[in-house]
Amino acid sequence: MVHTLILVAHVVVAVALVALVLLQQGKGADAGAAFGSGSSATMFGARGSASFLSRTTSVLATVFFLTSLTLAYFATQTSAPSSVVERLQVEEANTPQSGVGSGPADVPQLPRK
Repeated sequence: MVHTLILVAHVVVAVALVALVLLQQGKGADAGAAFGSGSSATMFGARGSASFLSRTTSVLATVFFLTSLTLAYFATQTSAPSSVVERLQVEEANTPQSGVGSGPADVPQLPRK
C-alpha cells in the first residue's frame, strides 16, 4: 500500500517537474524584454516568475529525489519468492543434505568402495 502511494506520488511529481521546467524561460529571453518584446508582460511580471518557478522547481526536485531513494530502498528489501522456480531453489537451499551422492528416497544407494 505504501509502495503504491509513493509510486503514484513519484509519477505525479515527475510530470509536474517536467511541466514546470518547460514553463520556465531561458536566459536568452531577458534580452528580448529589454528591446520592447512582449515577453515582459507576463503573469508574474518581468522577473516575478523567476524566483517562484525556481523555488517550486527545487522543491519538486527534492521531493523527486526523496521518492526515488524511497522506491530504491523498497526494491532492495527481500520478499517471498514469486515464481515456482524460485520457491524450489529456496526449498533446495533449506533442505539438509544427507551426504554426497544422496538421491531420491526410493532409489537405493550403492555402497562406496
